[in-house]
Amino acid sequence: MLQRVAVGRWSLEAYRAVVPERILHELREQARALEGARVLHINATPYGGGVSELLRSSVPLLRDLGLEVDWKVITGRDDFFRATKALHNGLQGATKAPSEAEKAAWLDCARENVESIDGSYDFIVVHDPQPAALATLYSEGAARWVWRCHIDTSEPNSETWAFLRPFLAKFDAAVFTMPEFVPPDLPVARVRTIPPAIDPLSPKNFELAHDNARQILDWIGVAVPGPLVTQVSRFDAWKDPLGVIAAYRLAREQIPSLQLALIGSMALDDPEGWDVYRQVAEHAGDDALIHLYTNLTGVSNVEVNAFQRLSDVVVQKSIREGFGLVVSESMWKRTPVVAGRAGGIPLQMPEGIGGLLVDSVEECAEAMLRLLSDRVLADELAHAGREHVREHFLLPRLLADELRLLGELGARPDADDRATGQVREATSPGALPTSNR
Repeated sequence: MLQRVAVGRWSLEAYRAVVPERILHELREQARALEGARVLHINATPYGGGVSELLRSSVPLLRDLGLEVDWKVITGRDDFFRATKALHNGLQGATKAPSEAEKAAWLDCARENVESIDGSYDFIVVHDPQPAALATLYSEGAARWVWRCHIDTSEPNSETWAFLRPFLAKFDAAVFTMPEFVPPDLPVARVRTIPPAIDPLSPKNFELAHDNARQILDWIGVAVPGPLVTQVSRFDAWKDPLGVIAAYRLAREQIPSLQLALIGSMALDDPEGWDVYRQVAEHAGDDALIHLYTNLTGVSNVEVNAFQRLSDVVVQKSIREGFGLVVSESMWKRTPVVAGRAGGIPLQMPEGIGGLLVDSVEECAEAMLRLLSDRVLADELAHAGREHVREHFLLPRLLADELRLLGELGARPDADDRATGQVREATSPGALPTSNR
């Protein structure tokens, strides 16, 4: 059955000196129109990924604004999480589709969980494909259903998409990070593109004094000052950690003392994580200047905060990427970024802002060396990145956009529109135009 996730308390007033006032005003206005509304968010894990981090910050803030919000996670056996990983990979373009047994395990788990949804909610927001079957199976209440897709579904495996697509037809709206991610035959009438955002006051992102950050890294065995590049991401092949190691070794030919930290979160819904970790550890070998950490081996969000602040360069060499919150996290901390030209990353890092985009191992190494050697350029990019995030990618902007959509859902799309799969795209007023990829 669905399991409730406990969260803390938080107040919008805490953001007054951090987020532009016009964004806070817009959020208050959107929340006022929905005061008392009951909202349920459902995802697959309470920790270990960007969705869970967003919900841990969003739920208490929405409660402070007067909404009644719950967060629950779908529960399942190992075969369910193997199935959801196959489904996730297929939607991102992997050639292998979920097997018939995996499809059955995914659907069986949804049937087991749907019974624990009560009929009192006004809105139910389902995140990513793991719980996506719930809307089709649910028959009680009058809730409006929203599918929030956080991954790059621009070129899904055709068999995977053919399997998932019918389960989306019961949703009243779908939300994607970018217009390019919307499949052309999506059977949902109301579609919005809303980029994610970071919480500047979370333990991963709150202000951390340089001396305290340095003490944290000293304590876990990373010597600073000294040249350091870091990638923070799941241990996932789409994040290309092996490519990061290859680029790092090219760069170290020029800077022999360069250190590399690879920090990966292990999540309940990602059974492939430890396999990728073992591959990374094998490639790192006994190199004392390569540091591997996970959230399950003593590295928390506060340590990640320290790494992102004290690294000379943060790398996010993704091959496919829904958004990549770590890019905005690092830019918020005035650290330059070298990142793959994938998914939502160029949206965060337009030309001349935040860092350098790359398309190969060799380009990644060259970009790292350029930023390590030209500190004036690195500082200019980093400071521009901080302001860009402040204007576009902080949590209150995201919540204002999401509440605007819930307000629109007071009127359901016409049944004929849903049946024909007619898509009415609209980019959120608070969102940036999508960059060319």
